[in-house]
Amino acid sequence: MAPVPSFPVKVGHIDDVQELNKAKPITVPERFVRDMADRPKLTENISTSTGIPIIDLSKLMEGDRDERFSEVMQLQTACEEWGFFQVLNHGIDLNVLENMEKVAKDFFMLPLHEKQKYPMAPGTVQGYGQAFVFSENQKLDWCNMFALGVEPPCIRNPKLWPSNPANFREILEIYSREIRELCKILLKYIAVSLGLKGDVFEEMFRVAVQAVRMNYYPPCSRPDLVLGLSPHSDGSALTVLQQGKDSSVGLQILKDQTWLPVQPIPNALVINIGDTLEVLTNGKYKSVEHRAVTHKEKDRLSIVTFYAPSYEIELGPMPELVDEKNPCRYRRYNHGEYSKHYVTNKLQGKRTLEFAKIQPNTSN
Repeated sequence: MAPVPSFPVKVGHIDDVQELNKAKPITVPERFVRDMADRPKLTENISTSTGIPIIDLSKLMEGDRDERFSEVMQLQTACEEWGFFQVLNHGIDLNVLENMEKVAKDFFMLPLHEKQKYPMAPGTVQGYGQAFVFSENQKLDWCNMFALGVEPPCIRNPKLWPSNPANFREILEIYSREIRELCKILLKYIAVSLGLKGDVFEEMFRVAVQAVRMNYYPPCSRPDLVLGLSPHSDGSALTVLQQGKDSSVGLQILKDQTWLPVQPIPNALVINIGDTLEVLTNGKYKSVEHRAVTHKEKDRLSIVTFYAPSYEIELGPMPELVDEKNPCRYRRYNHGEYSKHYVTNKLQGKRTLEFAKIQPNTSN
């Protein structure tokens, strides 16, 4: 396993972006200013549709034969060519989504001293603060995070589940159960799109690991200089993103070397393929780099759920997806080791996936 980093940065008053924003600074602290090559190129027409595929889950589950076939083909294209899609008619009650959004926003609006009762400890990604920060000279994201392990119960840290807002725990439990069922359904149809048995991932994953991270991006006076969240792919199998109703457009995905904005669709959820599914499909379905940008006047809230196999299982490309034309690209490894590797390295595009890749033999 990768060692726990030696130089964790504990985010305090000076690095908390909400506190910084209260002062309405004209300049951005140097710690947040990106190098020229990493700065976002913000366009006026940021809301233009990017063509990211839309999947209607009701057609997959309840449509006639032709509708189901068409939607499975659309899902295959989404996973193979985009790594991202938005899902409509997902079956989750809109009140559940609205309650989760409200309680997350209420938490971020608490006084700093209240939020700091749930600190993110060095080398972990649970609690309030900034994750993936391992050195004093590392650039910080213009974002406050609050992350919690949800399932299985052994990964929870009860001390980090806040008692304020009073209904936080209850709402998160209900929300997480609904999202978990959605992930199982989506993985069933992803398996079908690969020509596999629908229950193959559920059987393989055993008791799936589920975590949630809430991100709050305050307005920034110089959105052209900072990033809300550094470019990265996710270590999960699937990631489910809920974007706040009144939030600015912030999510961007890297396609054909261009950063494309993802325009939120009302009541839809954004789904993306994680590194784990890329490994299991031997690269047929790829995880995709994505990042968040900020806005000069609007804030943004997002709620992200990561769904992954049990830490105890061994992973590698599925034999059905390996042949002479598609040789094995990834080694077998323990998923817990990969997860440890992921959370103890800073976000750097898809570099974390090098952990699993079979390196070409250069000795000849």
